[in-house]
Amino acid sequence: MTDTVKLVSLAVATPDNIIYQTEAAETAGRLFSDRFRDFKHLARVFESAGIRKRYVARPLSWFEQSHGWQDRMEAYAEVASQLFTKTATKALERAGLRAEDVDCIVTVSSTGFTTPSLEARLSRELGFRSDIERVPVFGLGCAAGVSGLGIASRMAKSRPGAVVLFIAFELCSLAFRLDELTRPNIVATALFGDGAAACILRAGKEGVAEIESTGEHLFPDTLGIMGWKIDDTGFGIILDQSLPPFAEANIKPAVAGILERAGLTISDVDRFICHPGGAKVLVALETAFGLEPGSLDIEREVISDYGNMSSPTVLFVLERAINAGLPRRSALIAMGPGFAASCVTLKRAA
Repeated sequence: MTDTVKLVSLAVATPDNIIYQTEAAETAGRLFSDRFRDFKHLARVFESAGIRKRYVARPLSWFEQSHGWQDRMEAYAEVASQLFTKTATKALERAGLRAEDVDCIVTVSSTGFTTPSLEARLSRELGFRSDIERVPVFGLGCAAGVSGLGIASRMAKSRPGAVVLFIAFELCSLAFRLDELTRPNIVATALFGDGAAACILRAGKEGVAEIESTGEHLFPDTLGIMGWKIDDTGFGIILDQSLPPFAEANIKPAVAGILERAGLTISDVDRFICHPGGAKVLVALETAFGLEPGSLDIEREVISDYGNMSSPTVLFVLERAINAGLPRRSALIAMGPGFAASCVTLKRAA
């Protein structure tokens, strides 16, 4: 019998700078209240988002100044490299492996980029082999933590015994814009933080959980729900108010279709492990899947402690779920630009 793909280890990390939500609200008020007429109404999101603190790439004072592409991408390269190194090293240590044991690296990030990509820049420092296979993925946004895990698991399945390192890293804070006097930009100042997560995957007998199935669903005619617009200054967020009601109405049939292709049903899932995009999104997910209000408790803990870090956030939730004890079968769920839903099912290791 062919060995199934296992999640062998998982590690998470954040930058050193902390912004408490009260500080973020005060700073946003000082920067926007005189220039944006509806700011007082929008400012309620700082309290309703369910966020206590976030970790960011630069100190709070950095965000009070104007920055262009060069500034932002220099900060991205510096801090993303630190997070990449920290999470990769920790995940390898937990798996009892070294960098030279890694056969393939899958990386996801949608908040910045470097060319060559980070795993190439850090290859000599970390000790990766020269024949390593590299799969850098850009543009999947918040869904990438789940989609990227699916890609990494398929790489591991296609090469039994190969060690696959999967890393999701995002610096959402670097997209903050002083010049964007829009509702999405101001809401983003209350929601997003920075972080990274790394996983080791391998087809074999040992691991924390089995990667059972993977799948995605792309919704037609939904490009305006979430994404980036790009101009001379940097990224500008696209974040439509329709996201929570859209998720409530559409996520369950989409996930049901993904599960059906794997021979599963919604009722086969003992725990949904969801990307906590925001407080309203979590309520929408609980409603959609018929869960008791408050069931997504770990998700609320993570968003309170870190905010929405985009792709790695669901892996922060998974780490806590593993520590609490996984049930027989879990389904990782995330939504992102496209608009799309991603799902990976996990079976608890024997």
